[in-house]
Amino acid sequence: MKDIQTNTYYEKNKVDEKAIYDAVTSDKRTYVQKVLDLAHLAENQLNVLPFDEKTIHYFETGAINDLFEGHAPYRCRYVMPDYNRYIKNGSKFLKIDPPKTLDEAIFALMTIYHHVPSITSFPVYLGDLDSLLDPFIKDLSDEEVKTKLRLFLTFLDRTITDSFCHANLGPKYLRATRLILEVEKEFQNTVPNFTIKYNSKITSDEFLKQAIDCSLACSNPAICNDDCNKDNYEEPGYGISSCYNILPVRGGAYTLTRLTLTHLTKETKDIEKFINEVLPDCIDCICRYENERVKFLVEKSNFFKTSFLAIEGLIDPNRFVIMFGVTGLAECVNTLMNDKDKRYGHNKEADELGVRIMDKIKEVVNSKKALYSPLTDNHFMLHAQVGLDSDVGTTSGVRVPVGDEPESFTDHLKHSAIFHSYFPAGVGDIFPIATNVTQNMDSMADLVKGAFKQGVHYMSFYAGDADVVRITGYLVKISEMKKYFNSETVIKQTTALGADNYKSSHLEKRKVRLG
Repeated sequence: MKDIQTNTYYEKNKVDEKAIYDAVTSDKRTYVQKVLDLAHLAENQLNVLPFDEKTIHYFETGAINDLFEGHAPYRCRYVMPDYNRYIKNGSKFLKIDPPKTLDEAIFALMTIYHHVPSITSFPVYLGDLDSLLDPFIKDLSDEEVKTKLRLFLTFLDRTITDSFCHANLGPKYLRATRLILEVEKEFQNTVPNFTIKYNSKITSDEFLKQAIDCSLACSNPAICNDDCNKDNYEEPGYGISSCYNILPVRGGAYTLTRLTLTHLTKETKDIEKFINEVLPDCIDCICRYENERVKFLVEKSNFFKTSFLAIEGLIDPNRFVIMFGVTGLAECVNTLMNDKDKRYGHNKEADELGVRIMDKIKEVVNSKKALYSPLTDNHFMLHAQVGLDSDVGTTSGVRVPVGDEPESFTDHLKHSAIFHSYFPAGVGDIFPIATNVTQNMDSMADLVKGAFKQGVHYMSFYAGDADVVRITGYLVKISEMKKYFNSETVIKQTTALGADNYKSSHLEKRKVRLG
């Protein structure tokens, strides 16, 4: 076998003139969305990464997916600036002085968000908004603060037209935390996607119950188990970005390529051969491919050399990691078991096979060296990847397939806890909740605390009759999806992704809990 092929994968996937013409003349895309589409098409004309035959094979079968990162890495996938440092020092490049008032702080944040890159070309991380803004509100009344927050949050929703965008709250319950949640409850916005960091020693029950109440009103925020994630990265710690990516602040992720277990079972249905031969072989290809992406990004693209974020210390190349994504464990287990009575999430033998597969993935991935990753001791970081609009028949990450969830909510959470610990770079589950739960917020709070004690790392809720729903991790409005299906242009480019995923994955069939 040749060590390096002549990039036939690129030749097969090279963009033709018709694709460019279709992008220009689309009647479903806004101007900004067309510009982003054209930029991506241009990038994919380049041929800068080496491919070997085996890697090409796995790409063509769908076992490997680069998640639309493009053929020439020129920006990091997820960028997590240190906004605390920015608020404290301002920015010479942006000509922003350290803010002294709430208006100045909001203006400073609005300005820098416009200049933070990512795979989506929009910021995927907005920082810990409550702790960033709380020092500036002490001389203002609640209503004065909320008036400014309403404008700020509306600005974010209308200008960051991609739902892969996160803001964090907690774990302390500050005055700003309460006011942000009060304002958020009024809205049905899909940006930002909020997450609270719940810490059993710090977070009050009042905070947790207000967050759950807000989530049942507008599908925001999600809840992260801070006890399980706070030690993943050294100071200044972690943030949650995009969907539920747990990444180091003042850093981020260079890249994310995923292993699609659903498609890898096309190689063999023999369990032992799959675990001991096929799985390690594909993992090796992914790790080598990701290292090539990072090598080009760091050594050739000049991203860190030219970014004011790096020059001013708001990001540090030594705090970036390489994410290794996994998805489709449920279908992989069910295919290998080949027994409708022994299904993932319902049968001990099937779940034990899932554990064997994840143990092997963890073992092999941890044996590989990740380039330019000193923060993680040169290891790849496992992540339960949420999925794509094209994932027909593939369940996100390590979740149980929609419509086949365990009957008992408690059993479902116990199952999640088995697999969440494998993914320090993010994993999560989504639960539609019956609207009558708002009458007993104490029981919901106890349920969350109990799930976290069992080992669940991240969970999110939305009301069963909500307009705003979570797709695989990001938020989309049902009303906007209807417009998309009627060939109307919509402001969020993620609406198209969400609409196709919602339809193909039949997400309306998710089991509504506690009804």
